[in-house]
Amino acid sequence: MAKWTPRHEAPEPLEGPVVATITGGTVLWFVLFLAQLPFYGWFDDHGHTWWLWTCLAGGGLGLIGIWYVRKRDAAIKRSRREA
Repeated sequence: MAKWTPRHEAPEPLEGPVVATITGGTVLWFVLFLAQLPFYGWFDDHGHTWWLWTCLAGGGLGLIGIWYVRKRDAAIKRSRREA
């Protein structure tokens, strides 16, 4: 299979509004968690409480992601200033 795979350089990564994208996704996870919270009883009766906890985990991981991409963005800007 390796001999049929074309060999070429990988394209440059696309840079966009990374902080805004991660922040928007994190807000969405928390909104989904809060929207489902009033229906906890129904989720519990049907064995779907994992939906709530998945949304909460997504929001929590999103907070870590926001911290990470803000630090990354600051490091990129600092590197460009020094160059």
